Amino acid sequence: MSFDSLGLSAPLLKAVAEQGYDTPSPIQSQAIPAVLEGRDVMAAAQTGTGKTAGFTLPILHRLSQGERPRGGSQIPVRALILTPTRELAAQVGESVVTYGKHLPLKSAVVFGGVKINPQIATLRQGVDILVATPGRLLDLYQQKVVRFDKLEVLVLDEADRMLDMGFIHDIRKILAVLPKQRQNLLFSATFSNDIRKLAKGLVNDPVELSVTPRNAAAATVTQWVHPVDKSRKPALLSHLIQTHQWQQVLVFTRTKHGANRLTKYLEGQGIEAAAIHGNKSQNARTKALADFKSGGVRALIATDIAARGLDIDQLPQVVNFELPNVAEDYVHRIGRTGRAGASGQAVSLVSLDEKKELAGIERLISQRLNSQAVEGFEPTPGGGPKVDENEDRQPRGGQRRSNGGGRSGNGGGGRGNSGGGARGSNGGGRGNGGGRSTSSSQRSARDDNRGNTNGNRSDGGNRNGDAPAQRRQRSGGGQRRSGGGTPNGNV
Repeated sequence: MSFDSLGLSAPLLKAVAEQGYDTPSPIQSQAIPAVLEGRDVMAAAQTGTGKTAGFTLPILHRLSQGERPRGGSQIPVRALILTPTRELAAQVGESVVTYGKHLPLKSAVVFGGVKINPQIATLRQGVDILVATPGRLLDLYQQKVVRFDKLEVLVLDEADRMLDMGFIHDIRKILAVLPKQRQNLLFSATFSNDIRKLAKGLVNDPVELSVTPRNAAAATVTQWVHPVDKSRKPALLSHLIQTHQWQQVLVFTRTKHGANRLTKYLEGQGIEAAAIHGNKSQNARTKALADFKSGGVRALIATDIAARGLDIDQLPQVVNFELPNVAEDYVHRIGRTGRAGASGQAVSLVSLDEKKELAGIERLISQRLNSQAVEGFEPTPGGGPKVDENEDRQPRGGQRRSNGGGRSGNGGGGRGNSGGGARGSNGGGRGNGGGRSTSSSQRSARDDNRGNTNGNRSDGGNRNGDAPAQRRQRSGGGQRRSGGGTPNGNV
């Protein structure tokens, strides 16, 4: 099957071809026709599946084919795409711009963490497609900057994550002000009971799509464990990066403070590093990601919540500096590498106090991870998980393939916080004393910082910015920047 057979318009096919794609991924081949037919869609699609193009392409087609309604002097919003984090919003907005470049449509991206006035100015000029995080969108709506009376399509992207992060109340408020007659598209890692409960009042006779089994993995990813004393993890990570000459490694920590400490340590070892987490300004996060993509930063240290929306082609290494509390997050993390048939490495530095988490991960993926102590960093008695002496030893150079080739991928969006809805930094409350904040600055911070506490699950691995699969070989391999999340202009 080719994109030509999906019924997309010539300008869209031209944009797709310019990106080097010719064959749609499974989610694209199923979702695009359903959306073009006007059907509501519930899709279980995870990171690396190409899901973003699966809804942006048909939305662009539909809006470009119909006559643009007038809302007074302002272009009314016709498609609204909600995402849980600003990184994901920026990636989706970039996808809209990329594929809609030959169409006379306007789009914007709005989220917290940046000044609201430029977003207000852009929205007052009118946009056809609006990508937003829930908190900032409510701020703008309450200021009467945006209207939805002409809305045709609503997309909830990463719906399970929005529930995990506690956005359900914001989502309900948004749904209450939208027209009843509209097309609804819901994308989630899994169809959990909570997601089905949300969908019951949202979608009408939906087409249900599922393209990736829960916890399915890419066989091209080599996974292994390095047992090590907890106190020696920073030194071991530095050793691995320098010994194997890793030039682009994404490192996951449980907490924001841990990310900062590790970044400072690596910089002290002469390794270019940057941290990305909820306490960083949007400009700092955008710069860190751009430097990482361009090679200016070798190690990007991220919390799960901040890593949402990171779309990096052919990322060679992912390191779990600390294992996640929720096993599904491990699958989401390592799903950042080994995409589209490329090879990748997933390394976990595991101390004795993480034995329970390691066992949970191995149960989830139905696979025992190969374990190999690094010479000079062997754990002291009681300092790391037991090395299996019967397993094949890792080849020199640090790369070994786990039994069966190693599996990674994107599993079900498990929730680590009690009840799945804990929110807020350091305590889970919203605003002061847990009260609801309605100011734009407080709501903006909530867009990104909810649930990012002490390693508890609130936002997990990135699924976003996905593009069509089966990319033809392109020279340069360049990465596009999202523009820091400021509102986009014409697309």
